[in-house]
Amino acid sequence: MTSPRAAGPVPPALRPTAVRPALAGLSLSMLLSALGTSIAPAALPTLADTFSAPFRSVQWVVLAHLLAVTALVVGAGRLGDLFGRRRLLLAGLSLFTVASVACAAAPTLWLLIGARAAQGVGAAFMMALTMAFVGEAVPKERTGRAMGLLGTMSAVGTALGPSMGGTLITAFGWRAVFAAPVPLGAAALLLVGRHLPADRQADGAGRARFDGAGTLLLSLTLAAYALAMTLGHGGFGPLGAALLTAAALGAGLFVRVQARAASPLVPRAVLRTPGLRAGLATSALVSTVMMTTLVVGPFQLSRALGLDAALTGLLLSVGPLVAAVTGVPAGQLADRLGAPRTTVLGLAAMAAGALALSMAPASLGAVGYVAPLAVLTAGYAVFQTANNAAVMADVPPDRRGVVSGTLGLARNLGLVTGACVMGAVFALAAATSDIATASPAAVATGTRTAFAVAAALVLLALAVAAPGGTRSGAARRTARARRTVLTPPLDPAGGCTAARPGTGEKRLGS
Repeated sequence: MTSPRAAGPVPPALRPTAVRPALAGLSLSMLLSALGTSIAPAALPTLADTFSAPFRSVQWVVLAHLLAVTALVVGAGRLGDLFGRRRLLLAGLSLFTVASVACAAAPTLWLLIGARAAQGVGAAFMMALTMAFVGEAVPKERTGRAMGLLGTMSAVGTALGPSMGGTLITAFGWRAVFAAPVPLGAAALLLVGRHLPADRQADGAGRARFDGAGTLLLSLTLAAYALAMTLGHGGFGPLGAALLTAAALGAGLFVRVQARAASPLVPRAVLRTPGLRAGLATSALVSTVMMTTLVVGPFQLSRALGLDAALTGLLLSVGPLVAAVTGVPAGQLADRLGAPRTTVLGLAAMAAGALALSMAPASLGAVGYVAPLAVLTAGYAVFQTANNAAVMADVPPDRRGVVSGTLGLARNLGLVTGACVMGAVFALAAATSDIATASPAAVATGTRTAFAVAAALVLLALAVAAPGGTRSGAARRTARARRTVLTPPLDPAGGCTAARPGTGEKRLGS
């Protein structure tokens, strides 16, 4: 027997007049989660001088945030499914905003690192639950456009962070870098609190328990992997090998625990969905490719092409800006053509851009790098919007949080892996132990090789997405037809009336 709190229906889509302010709140939440990651690296040199600390200590200002987001994003999504996405999104925004104040006021480096970890916990809830709300905030036929808007805000946050951080440090000092998100966080809290629908759990959700053991095991596994990719240099040393071994053992143990759990963190029905598996795999592959532009780009522009720091910084912002401009049109395209076709189209554009970067001669100068980069990032925006819409399309309301969190995890793991693996490919192809002192010709060779590998990864993602998208689309059409025939009407309490003979279905979502 369900509790009274669990008996309400799943929240319907908002009234048309409430859609825009609700999307504004979600957009600010997405912007803040991206900005929290991208703005801090600009402050590391200043922090090293201010606290008289070595780089290996100062880098934890970035790592603490990254590890918290990566380790907790799936658990945050599941908590939202069980206990209410709106209240936990508000809790995440509140924690993020308060932690930003604590970062700006931190008197010591280690208190700053602790506040950054708390900020990452808040960002995990924001990342996991923002996309999960799209199904409740907008009509189904406008899902692609809403996902495009959220993708645009993520790209804006990524593009804005480095330049905004540098400007704030120059004008006001390092504390301003961490204080800047505070007014945006307050605005997001106001919009989310006033305009998102109140939490009403789906029938059966109140009986489910939170899988604390699975969450802890997954968090430790992901933390070990992220540390291996950032501190252990991808397994090229004893520390990295030990961390990767721990991550592999943790992953195997997590799968075993989930198979026996009564209320698993990632439900087995979710794991068996072919379309979801393809969407997560392609997201991880594509994020690995996009990290190549951030790892390789600065060296190609400054050393191989001989550009000064100001022009290098300006050209590096072209990619995120193109992704930001492309996001909303990509969503409209996904609404028209369907998410599976648009996903393939975006991947094809990415492959073309990566192949062009792998073959562009140095004689073309900055144009030979920036033009293919624009194609690559435009394709990424199209892919990300369509893939997010496809993955979230037919997820049951009581699973949206955990699926959204898993999608965020796949993206984060791709970025972490790309930073290590693609950096190693770049350095190996350049045939130097110190890429900062490599010759222009060696850097150009490393760049071409790195993007050739990136193109191969995109083609692999295309091979996964092309048949997977067709199957998942057919499966969704079949499932909708079966639900139309077999599923009995909803009763006023939010469940279903008695099942018709032979259907075997007692309650919606049971």
